[in-house]
This record gives sequence, C-alpha cells and structure tokens, in this order.
Amino acid sequence: MKIDASLGKDISATKAGARTIEDTGYDGMWIGETRHDPFLQALHAVDATDAATVGTAIAIAFARTPMTLANSAFDLARYSRGRFVLGLGSQVRPHIERRFSMPWSHPAPRMREFVLAMRAIWAAWQDGTPLDFRGDFYTHTLMTPFFAPPPHEFGPPPVFVAGVGELMTEVAGEVADGFFVHPFTTRRYLDEVTLPALERGRARTGRSLEGFTVCGPSFVTVGRDERELAVAVKGTKDQIAFYASTPAYRPVLDVHGWGDLQPELTRLSKQGRWSNMGDLITDEMLHEFSVVGTPADVGKGLRAKLTRVSTRVSFYATYESDPAVWPEVLSALR
Repeated sequence: MKIDASLGKDISATKAGARTIEDTGYDGMWIGETRHDPFLQALHAVDATDAATVGTAIAIAFARTPMTLANSAFDLARYSRGRFVLGLGSQVRPHIERRFSMPWSHPAPRMREFVLAMRAIWAAWQDGTPLDFRGDFYTHTLMTPFFAPPPHEFGPPPVFVAGVGELMTEVAGEVADGFFVHPFTTRRYLDEVTLPALERGRARTGRSLEGFTVCGPSFVTVGRDERELAVAVKGTKDQIAFYASTPAYRPVLDVHGWGDLQPELTRLSKQGRWSNMGDLITDEMLHEFSVVGTPADVGKGLRAKLTRVSTRVSFYATYESDPAVWPEVLSALR
C-alpha cells in the first residue's frame, strides 16, 4: 500500500510543501481543484521533487473540454517524466452550470465519453492515429500538425476517476486506470457497493481489478490528548455533515439506514446554518466514516479499514492540527 499526502492550498508554498511531502517519506501527493488551478500547482510540485507521484485529486472534468484537458495532462506527463496522474471528477450540477457556465447532463455517460475522447486525442498525438472521435457529448475530428504536440517517451498519463454512485464507479472501472474513493464512504459501502461496481465496469472490457489502482482518501480524526481530539472530532463531524447534505451522496447513508438525515442537513445548509450541521452527526456515524484516536490508533485503524481495498491511501482532515502529528500517523501506518 502506497501512502500519499495532500498538497496545501497556499500556492506561494507549493514547492516547499511538495519537497516536505517527499522528504517525509510519502509516496505521492494530490492536488485538489478548489481556489487555484491544480495544474499550475502540479507543475511546481513536479519541479520541486524527484520521485513522488504528483496528481490531481481531483480536477473538474466538466469545467473543461477533452481537448483542453488532454493538452495540460499530456504536457505534465512529459514534464514530470511519467510521474503525473490525471485525476478527474464530475462535480455537481449547480457548480458546473452556475459556477463554470458549462453544460450538464447524464454525468456518468458523459464522463465515460470524456475519458474516451481524451484517449483518442492522445492516440493522435502519441501514435499518429487519425483523430475521428464522434460521441453523444463530444466530437473531435480535426487535428493538424501545427496544433499536435510531438509524441514523447512517457506517453499519456494514467487517468483516475472519482465517484460515489454506482454508475460513475462502473464507468471508472471500465475506462480509467484507477479510482478515487470519496472520503465520504464507509467500509460497508465499499464492500457492498463500490467494489462490485468497479468489478462490473472492469468486466465490460474483459478485465479484473488486478493492476487497477484504488485510492482511498480517508477521514482521520486524530489527537494526542483530549483537547486535540475534541478539535478533530468537531472538524470531522462538520465535514461529514457537509457531504451528507448533498443529495447525490445519500446512497452512502442509505446503506446504514441513515438516509432521512440527508434532507434535514440540506435544509440547514440552505438556511446557512453550517455551524449547526455537525451536531446531527452521531458518534456512531463518526466512527463509520472516520478512523478516530491517537496517531498510533489511527495508523493501525486505517490499515485495518483499507486492507484488500485500497492500493493507495491518504489522510483526509479538515481541521487545524499540529503538522507534527502526521509523520506519527505515517509511521504507525507503515
């Protein structure tokens, strides 16, 4: 199992942060797309490191076209000398339509076509295959030498897709090289929903999960004393509540019989009562979604939770903590 870290959001500290992650002993680092362009951060991270994997977790696919994303990822694969991973996610409809002013429809089939379109574009650049991709959502039929980047020895990057629901998870199994398990998941949901869906997707192309990468960003609630743990518990419950308010994520709650909580959290979010939402997350829910305890407890718990599921794992924490605690968790997980 490889252990990764999340690169910080301070773009002025990207290079220093990337070096620290590699020097600490992590195998890779992931960059989210929130306030900044993840590809610019990835470029700096690659420049500052020698061996660690650098990838997006995630870049928002539907905010772009297959061609624009193919360009960025192909160049980063070359610049990183094969260390870059393109991680994609769909986001949700309001953000795609109202934040990015891009079309939204049938996210799982659209993602499938998006990835296949990129692969067709890369084949045109890398192998000289004529570009003739015609789909329901995307059409790419023009590529002249002036606009085609030259092939390179590292080729296109691996593509990982993030998902929660069964349809998107099946798509990831079918067309991607890896899958991002959403932090808002439980071991029961992984066993009963996620892994079977990935297997169905792989089976469509005659493949198994062997050689397929499953990345497990996991909630961790860690503290070395009661004060630190109390801060961690509140932060984690608040973040679980935020995700649980999203209708698309209700299936995770339904597996445990908690589905009725979702509309109540949605109601609070629409009222702007964000600070009250975490109070509805019980300790039972906390322990299903997160590994809780001291650094040693969390390291052992993560290994038990993700053994035989994830090939890569990273810590997901949304609260203020002493940076020194994470090497302790890393050591326990090793």
